[in-house]
Amino acid sequence: MLIVAIWIRFDFSIAEVARSLGMPRFYWVLLALVVLSSLVGWGAGLYRGRFLPGSLLETSVVLVVFASVTLVVFLLHVSSAHVDGVPRSTPIIAGAFTVLAAIVLRSIARRKELYGAGAANNAEPALVYGAGAGGAQLIQQLRRSQVSQFRPVAVLDDDPAKRHMIIDGVRVRGGRDQLEEIAAKTNASTLLVAIPSLPSAELLDIRDRAETAGLHVLVLPPLSTLMKGRVAVGELREINVNDLLGRKPARLNQTQIAAYIRGKRVLVTGAGGSIGSELCRQLSRFRPAELMMLDRDESGLHSVQLSIHDQAMLDGDDTILASIRDSEALTKIFLERRPEIVFHAAALKHMPLLEQYPEEAIKTNVIGTLNVLNAAEESGVETFVNISTDKAANPCSALGMSKRIAERVTAARAMRASGSKYVSVRFGNVLGSRGSVLTVFEKQIANGGPVTVTDPDVDRFFMTIPEACQLVLQATVVGGNGETLILDMGEPVKIADVARTLIEQSGRNIDIVYTGLRNNEKLSEELFDASEFPINADRHEALSAVKVPPLDLDRSTAEAVVLRGESTEWLAGNVY
Repeated sequence: MLIVAIWIRFDFSIAEVARSLGMPRFYWVLLALVVLSSLVGWGAGLYRGRFLPGSLLETSVVLVVFASVTLVVFLLHVSSAHVDGVPRSTPIIAGAFTVLAAIVLRSIARRKELYGAGAANNAEPALVYGAGAGGAQLIQQLRRSQVSQFRPVAVLDDDPAKRHMIIDGVRVRGGRDQLEEIAAKTNASTLLVAIPSLPSAELLDIRDRAETAGLHVLVLPPLSTLMKGRVAVGELREINVNDLLGRKPARLNQTQIAAYIRGKRVLVTGAGGSIGSELCRQLSRFRPAELMMLDRDESGLHSVQLSIHDQAMLDGDDTILASIRDSEALTKIFLERRPEIVFHAAALKHMPLLEQYPEEAIKTNVIGTLNVLNAAEESGVETFVNISTDKAANPCSALGMSKRIAERVTAARAMRASGSKYVSVRFGNVLGSRGSVLTVFEKQIANGGPVTVTDPDVDRFFMTIPEACQLVLQATVVGGNGETLILDMGEPVKIADVARTLIEQSGRNIDIVYTGLRNNEKLSEELFDASEFPINADRHEALSAVKVPPLDLDRSTAEAVVLRGESTEWLAGNVY
């Protein structure tokens, strides 16, 4: 660098460079630069492997070391009486070029280390969808991993402003419309979707395009499930059913819920069921004074007690074996245990079965609810929460009509309640509940198929069990007396898409068979009745409230209907 500095100083004159090389002063300056740089660099750890090559810290140390050496040599040189052959400015110029060369060489070494990963390991060429923060983090990790399974070859993003952007050496080539073309040009075999919380409709569209192009699709889960919101290569996975929901997690007021539940005596009917058991698990976190789990299914009680306490002796006061059809037993239990908050989750819920036996829907969903309401009123319950279903909106089946009547009798009880609150909570299908479509499909796939779907266009509202129960707790706090609260279920999901996703996850070639809609089954469910209008929508972003017309019903009237065999007609006549 000293020779280059002299060459530049004398306007690129070779003759002057040759003259300087013949002067002893040149070698003294060169020796001083080399020796001092070596000593100071060694002392600072630059040549002892203390710093990551090309890192910001090493660059800072390089700058300090060579700048200080250059300054010392410059001062020694200019203070000397004899500077023949080496102009006074030469050490400064040489030092500047030395710093630049050192930083460039280290950056090249660093780049080779960071961005040479994957190619030597025969990594699969992959497209990355998403040029945002998630995509940038994913590409960075893939390029820097020495054992990366994937080698990003192109990025896709639908934002025109990001077109031709380069992320860690990988260019944005186009949007989803160019997916097939770009896949063919790059010989990519996999599409990595790097947009956490991508809406389900867009995810399905991208999946369909990728499958047309012959690409295997992997996705990053929503940021809410990632560690500290950071993307990790190990989080890549197949598309699952939860991705189809495309839901943003509801923000709950945990402090408000805890203040409402803590220290209270809480009873849950149907505690052994899917919703009831999850309610019990979540309620236990808020430290109620007593949690009473009531069900007629002893196996269900055993299961929920085991999940909460890691043991299930079934000999404590927390489990109560009783049927909501038994009014005398319920009243005795309520008067003895004096619950302050009641979650009524016990119900019959399988629509096709109740279409055949509508009297059973009356016995459990109507008369059973009346029994629990009577016991709650007699024992002075403070808050009563009736768990309903979206089938109660514009009902046309025995299940929907019976649950609609349950909402109405709950609203009627609220009208005569003094100092107590009676509310209903309405929501759609929950993934993973007993007898849910997810469970049926998984069983059919395990048996080799086919998977049966009623209609290619049938869709339903879906929610995970934990989120449904969390929102039930939130509704309990913010709901007004006599109201029916409706959970925000997001957008409806086609059942056929759920089936396809589960089949793809299984890796098996299984057919989907369409069997046709069953009697009184809707093509699309609704959350609101035609006559209902949401009120006080600002109470919580994921909750709406409506008023259903109250029905002051006597239990003996419903029992007489069952005895006369007029269940279907009576249900239809009491919906409104």
